[in-house]
Amino acid sequence: MLNLLLTRHGQAVTEDVMLGGQLDLRLTNEGRQEAEALARRLAGVRIDRIVSSPMLRALETAQAIATGRPVEVDERLRELDYGRWENLTYAEIDARDPDLRNRWEHDPAATHPPGGESGDDVAGRGMSFLVDLLEAELGAPDERNGRRSPDPGGSRGAVTESAAEAQGERRVLVVAHGTYNRILLCVAMGIPIRDYRRRFIQDRTNLTVLRYERGDAPDEAQLILANDVAHLRADGEAPWG
Repeated sequence: MLNLLLTRHGQAVTEDVMLGGQLDLRLTNEGRQEAEALARRLAGVRIDRIVSSPMLRALETAQAIATGRPVEVDERLRELDYGRWENLTYAEIDARDPDLRNRWEHDPAATHPPGGESGDDVAGRGMSFLVDLLEAELGAPDERNGRRSPDPGGSRGAVTESAAEAQGERRVLVVAHGTYNRILLCVAMGIPIRDYRRRFIQDRTNLTVLRYERGDAPDEAQLILANDVAHLRADGEAPWG
């Protein structure tokens, strides 16, 4: 079994730009605090690997969570490239490319911002990443015929760290970006890519967990936890974004 822990980076230096996927920004002080809050939440949890986007805001988040452990970098985790829409607000995009913006709103999977990537392009990167991750953690597809849970959708209840390790459970933390993560969730759960902006939310340093059992294809993940930001909330506040 593989549990894929997915998170988005903390607050970056420029948050007022609507589309800034390729802006390589560092974390703000608040962003570092958000990353440290997630690190505290995961402090007692065994994590076998930490894999990050190479972009600074993600890498700094991953390093804060890793607290000295190795962080792998994978270029396929980069944020969507918005091309000539980079560093613009939606109002500025509407003024420059109203027709294209309208097509993008209706189908961001197939529509390319000028000089940039479509959602389908990013989904291709995400699928490639998942294929390699499953092979590395669970074996090649023809080797994944191990014993499956008799009720894979049922609750497991609490599982001790020692029991999880004894059962061969693997855990990989992936630190990436808001748009990338939403597209990856569509890929992993077999949801049309065009729906990524409508179906999923990824708040900063949230905790999302996907589970794969032996024999699962990259698009057959179970969603165990989604956009949980309880570690960023004060007592008495709703523990979701």
